[in-house]
Amino acid sequence: MPEGPSAADTAKVTALLDRGRALSTPVLRAAVGRLASPMDTVAAYHFGWIDAHGDPADGDGGKAVRPALALLSAEAAGAAAETALPGAAAVELVHNFSLLHDDLMDGDEQRRHRDTVWKVHGPAQAILVGDALFALAGEILLELGTPEAGRATRRLTEASRKLIDGQAQDISYEHRERVTVEECLEMEGNKTAALLACATSIGAVLGGADEGTADALEDYGFHLGLAFQAVDDLLGIWGDTATTGKKAWSDLRQRKKSLPVSAALAAPGDAACRLAELMTADAKKSQAEFEDFDEAEFAARAALIEEAGGRAWTEQEARRQHAGALRALDRVAMPGHVREQFTALADFVVVRQR
Repeated sequence: MPEGPSAADTAKVTALLDRGRALSTPVLRAAVGRLASPMDTVAAYHFGWIDAHGDPADGDGGKAVRPALALLSAEAAGAAAETALPGAAAVELVHNFSLLHDDLMDGDEQRRHRDTVWKVHGPAQAILVGDALFALAGEILLELGTPEAGRATRRLTEASRKLIDGQAQDISYEHRERVTVEECLEMEGNKTAALLACATSIGAVLGGADEGTADALEDYGFHLGLAFQAVDDLLGIWGDTATTGKKAWSDLRQRKKSLPVSAALAAPGDAACRLAELMTADAKKSQAEFEDFDEAEFAARAALIEEAGGRAWTEQEARRQHAGALRALDRVAMPGHVREQFTALADFVVVRQR
């Protein structure tokens, strides 16, 4: 991993994320306000604006990386950050559509240290509200009525389709004994990197950037997304539950064939062989049987993944993708302070703890 960011860089990233959240939240609230009851209330709970009883809350609405990237990309193209706001909100709506559905499909009961929507309001509401957020994303972009909005919508719909492809791949891999590293990277490129790539170009597109500039920024976002997911995969096995808000060994509990697992299984040596034997047996168990495992069994699998080199390989992959993101920035002429913020954000993504 890159060395931990300095206090100045951490402050810079915090300010960037805070700006993305502050500017995009009113647009998101207005969009959610269009929904019929009770979907507006359920969506407000998901975003952390109210609690389970409907009272105002100051919940954790997420890191706001995507809105921050959208605003920054407009500035990279020489436009005002506010130009990107419809795009920032649209990307965040699609992201949250995917979270609502993913939580239900994965059976996750906690997100951002609170019960998930399906746990509080039921599976039907989680599905409906997710669908509604997806529809709102296209609506708030297309109602701008400009050629740039049409270009931005095309990028968003393509990224959304890839995101759904990635989720389908992720689910299909859970009951396979092995998934190659190449398959895992393709899945994660679809599920995570495609939408981050869109976020990093959508503001520039709305600001009138040419396709070459938008494509270079999208490449930065794609590499950043793969770095982000590599770190997420590490946290999904070895993350501190108090920080991540998820159960210990959360990805192992769901039998996810994430990068550390795929890299470990592809490695030579006894640890990889023992891990493969366990994974082969695991694939034949029902989810109920699997969730009956005690902590020691998940800890043993995590130890084998680390012994086989899966953890180290994934850390190296995060570094490789981080470097690829920074190289993509070299193709765009942008103000120096904007480039510094893109760099600081990339550093933050690969050293985060949640």
